[in-house]
Amino acid sequence: MIRPLLRAALLILPFAVAGASAEPAQSSADPYELVRSLQAVQDGIAKGDTAAHGSHIALIRQIGEKFLAADPSVWSNPQNGQAVVIYLLSGGAPQIVRRLPRDKMNVDAKLFDGALAYVEGRQDDARELLKDIKPRAISSGMGGQVALVQGALFARSEASLAIERLDDARLLLPGTLVEEAALRREILLVGQAEDFDKFEFLTLAYIRHYRNSIYAGDFWQRFSTGLTQSSLALDDRRFARITVLLEQIDRGSRLKLYLVIARAALIRGRLAVTRLAAERALTLSADITAERERARFLRGASRALTDEYDGGLAELKALDRSKLPERDVLLLNATLQLALDVRKPIAGPPTIVAADKPPPTPARLDLASSTAALARAQTQLGELELLTKDRRP
Repeated sequence: MIRPLLRAALLILPFAVAGASAEPAQSSADPYELVRSLQAVQDGIAKGDTAAHGSHIALIRQIGEKFLAADPSVWSNPQNGQAVVIYLLSGGAPQIVRRLPRDKMNVDAKLFDGALAYVEGRQDDARELLKDIKPRAISSGMGGQVALVQGALFARSEASLAIERLDDARLLLPGTLVEEAALRREILLVGQAEDFDKFEFLTLAYIRHYRNSIYAGDFWQRFSTGLTQSSLALDDRRFARITVLLEQIDRGSRLKLYLVIARAALIRGRLAVTRLAAERALTLSADITAERERARFLRGASRALTDEYDGGLAELKALDRSKLPERDVLLLNATLQLALDVRKPIAGPPTIVAADKPPPTPARLDLASSTAALARAQTQLGELELLTKDRRP
């Protein structure tokens, strides 16, 4: 990581030394060379280099100053015109770019104006200007940057196009901050699209290449949202694969995710996943904590509503309700009532019992094997969730 910083310093140094004089000395470095140095420093950030992270804002400012001091003739070089677009999309200041001699710049007008619109927050203009740009039809350095921006611009309106463009960004600029950022943005979109195989692939790719990134926390936040706001984790057949992914994050975050998954599975009637996730949460939680009590509640609910009625009901009744949030107390009450309803005898014709035999034990439904009862449980729990949604802390 020292070499990118040293290279950037050597390119900037002639200007910095001359900064005290009235006429700044010209450096032999072309704008495109300066931007390459900026990209090298930013790629260090993707690898976890804190020194690069601390210096890149100052470097962006210094490069902007060198752009303003450059001879106007340099902008006729297409490489330098493209460098301005990359500079903008790498965090460069639009007010600096607006002071450059636009009429002398050899660069595609839509690319230039679209990049400017994007960094100035004019999203509609940026979408209109950049929508038809094919990233693979231009140089990879600029194409990867443009593809990343397109992924951000179309994430809400055209998710499939956004995913396609983020794939382009990763493929055009592997091993860079652009790829790292594309992985962070794409993981959420793929989760929302319910594409588990790709979700798993992107997560493992991030872990393999960027687990030490300065922005890794943002990736795991998006990962968590994509996982818990979809049905990706609610299939018990892939639970072992989910577990492997969650092993990559810290213990506290893992515990929270298992609790979220278990609760979502309970609401959706996926009781096998509820049980699996709740038991994982139990192994991660400390004794006498709110998290442990929530895990016990979720495991007890999954047991009481399947084939361990007595043990599950006993576990639910033994809970310390004071440790549960209000929305879980309401869900607990509904689960207990549902479990008791399931235990009731099945309505039918009266049974004739011989006088010398005791009456039969009331029948109970096995929810695991009763589609109708499972549907009823899912509906009731789902309705409760809607009723309590606005009351969540």
